[in-house]
Amino acid sequence: MATEEQQDPFTAVETLKTALAGAGIVLPSLAVDIASPALKLVELGRVRADVAARLAEVLRKGGQA
Repeated sequence: MATEEQQDPFTAVETLKTALAGAGIVLPSLAVDIASPALKLVELGRVRADVAARLAEVLRKGGQA
């Protein structure tokens, strides 16, 4: 269940950046999509193939770096 804090896209971006950094992953284009504020979208952006593979590896391991 989403809390009010989780529904805020700015908080979501910072939370995701922190979690990814803990796994040694940086998504350079991670940001709030300001073009659609009512939708509260988060832009994940583009990443190199090695970063995508590392993200997939971390997710497969259940978030363990």
